[in-house]
Amino acid sequence: MTALFIIVAAIVLLFMGYVFYGSWLAKQWGIDPARKTPAHEKEDGVDYCAAKPAVLMGHHFSSIAGAGPINGPIQAAIFGWVPVFLWCVIGGIFFGGLQDFGSLFASLRNDGKSVGEIIQASMGKKSKKLFIIFALLVLILVIASFVNVVAGTFLTKADAAVKFGFVTDPTSNQTTAIISLLFIVLAVIYGIITNRCGVRTLPATIVGIVGIVAIIAFGLHFGFAMTRTSWIVLIGVYIAVASLIPVWIMLQPRDYLSSFLLYAMMIVAVVGIVLSTGNSDLNFAIPAFNTAKRSSLFPTLFITVACGACSGFHSLISTGTSSKQLDNEKHAKAIGYGSMLIESALGIISLIAVGMVWDKWINKGFGSPSAAFGAGIATMFGKEGTPVYNIINALLTLAVSVFALTSLDTGTRLSRFMFSELFLKENESTWKDASGVRKLLAHPLFGTSLMVAIGCILGGLSLSQIWGLFGAANQLLAGIALMAVAAWLGEAGKNNKMFFVPMVFMLAATLTFLVKKIIEKADAVVKGAPWGDWFQLIFAAAMAVLAVILIVEGMRTFIKQSKNK
Repeated sequence: MTALFIIVAAIVLLFMGYVFYGSWLAKQWGIDPARKTPAHEKEDGVDYCAAKPAVLMGHHFSSIAGAGPINGPIQAAIFGWVPVFLWCVIGGIFFGGLQDFGSLFASLRNDGKSVGEIIQASMGKKSKKLFIIFALLVLILVIASFVNVVAGTFLTKADAAVKFGFVTDPTSNQTTAIISLLFIVLAVIYGIITNRCGVRTLPATIVGIVGIVAIIAFGLHFGFAMTRTSWIVLIGVYIAVASLIPVWIMLQPRDYLSSFLLYAMMIVAVVGIVLSTGNSDLNFAIPAFNTAKRSSLFPTLFITVACGACSGFHSLISTGTSSKQLDNEKHAKAIGYGSMLIESALGIISLIAVGMVWDKWINKGFGSPSAAFGAGIATMFGKEGTPVYNIINALLTLAVSVFALTSLDTGTRLSRFMFSELFLKENESTWKDASGVRKLLAHPLFGTSLMVAIGCILGGLSLSQIWGLFGAANQLLAGIALMAVAAWLGEAGKNNKMFFVPMVFMLAATLTFLVKKIIEKADAVVKGAPWGDWFQLIFAAAMAVLAVILIVEGMRTFIKQSKNK
């Protein structure tokens, strides 16, 4: 009964947060349905392109979700289910949802510009440059991490015998690979028929869903295999191209169609939880609290859960792509705030899933949190090895892979925007307005190629050290984004008091974690550690220094605003 109670309680609380707190935020900030959005004011058919609410919801939700709300809560479950449950719900409503909605709103009122540009409006040019450098460091970790995840999901030990080509009787990895490739083709077709052939959203969606079913059926019988290096090169080429072409060709349709996989995954999970209630063979075995882990609850829990409660990467998506596609401000609450709460619900589902296979998980019986997630949900429908178990497990693995790939290509597009911003002057809108070396550096192709190359090289090395920094960098970015939006709201004369507690908490948690990481790695380096520890030490120190400088600038801004009042 515990699992059913947990999911029902989470849904009720998150829904109440959306109805009451989300509506209060919209009223405080002055959401205006009559106001033109950047998608209409600056439409260029490439990045600024108005999307239907359902399509943009699909893009935004798919991009912010990725594998984060699955991996984070499952790894944090070691602290007990109560701390993870409370942080997903409270964090989603008052921290993550606030950041995502606030970032989206601030960008809408700043011509769809990024967090860096928003910082410049309230904190100055130096703060903008520092933030962009910090965000690019985070995006390198995002690209490296998800390249690693996707390549690992496509690869299987059986591929050692099949260097390249189609295979029959495929493994789940080979099935996931071929379906993911066909999914890209399906998305391009959907984008063309809806944006250039005049087909309406509903019939096109039906065709798209039928197409998804067809490629899944094909993938269950035929797979595709390549070496790890080949997958990394192919993924790198794909994300580079996807970040440069117009959003209507790939980004919008791919994310919209992939969102149906996520919705289906969550529905299947909820149905499984209901069906498993009263089944004596199934047991939600996570303890309420793990007293042995009490001393490390802060800050580790709040770093580990990450996207299930709050994620700085979301602010980059809200201000980098979603704000450029929003058709009307009245949809900002559902897309900016609602998507985060759905992601928190997914985090709770992940917690329940690992609870069903808890003994095997804590005894290292799974290779990854994603594998534990798939097995936990599949176990609710049938015993391991049965046809229903195998099908559901394979489909859930596919869904996780699709969302990791979605976050990857969105992150690459964001890095393109921010890399160009770093080298443009205030009176220059695009790389074409720049001159000399800056024109080359601000060119979309240069920034994209450089970021993809660095990300793929790091991801290709399979460095476990990358994961040790990703959570801290992501959460520190959240604290800075909260500070940036609060500063902008203060300059605009709007209520920003709701930002201060989340901002201080996130900055305190992440800086504490980074300081501990720096001390740990410095000690390891003194003792002659491998270069992976050097990498973590330098990266952590760089992020901490940049963050402290930005925090000082933010405090100066808040003090100035207080004096002006």
